[in-house]
Amino acid sequence: MGGLLAFAPASWAAAAQMAIITAHDAPRLAFNQDTLRNIYLKRIFVDGHGQRLTPVNLPSGDALRAAFTHAVLHMDDGQLQDYWDKQYFQGVSPPYVLASPDAVVQFVAKTPGAIGYVAACRVDATVRVVMTVALPSRPGNEPPACPGNRASP
Repeated sequence: MGGLLAFAPASWAAAAQMAIITAHDAPRLAFNQDTLRNIYLKRIFVDGHGQRLTPVNLPSGDALRAAFTHAVLHMDDGQLQDYWDKQYFQGVSPPYVLASPDAVVQFVAKTPGAIGYVAACRVDATVRVVMTVALPSRPGNEPPACPGNRASP
């Protein structure tokens, strides 16, 4: 498993973990904050073996997506929208958006080169965790609750 990244200010207590996931057999990259950011900003398109990378997002407005955007991309929603507006005119589309954490896990498990993020408690045996990110908790923006029938990885 990758290293633990903590991006929260000291006043925020880490309440949960976000897992960065891939299929078990792909991609083969050394995952770190910069690599993940560059994959999601579509600056890195393929891994070292030529496998096309397919980052996927949760829907806009999802609390986990907002945490991912802040912690990994170091942007807010407005900055990210401006970035993709500029990229669009260069022929670069943003990552696919999937409707739910379960959809992200299923897509990543079945799609070579796919990369996604879910609450760590949503990870199952069909995917591989390549990195974890500590999720901050702050009043009014609590991390998403996990169903009781899933265990943490």
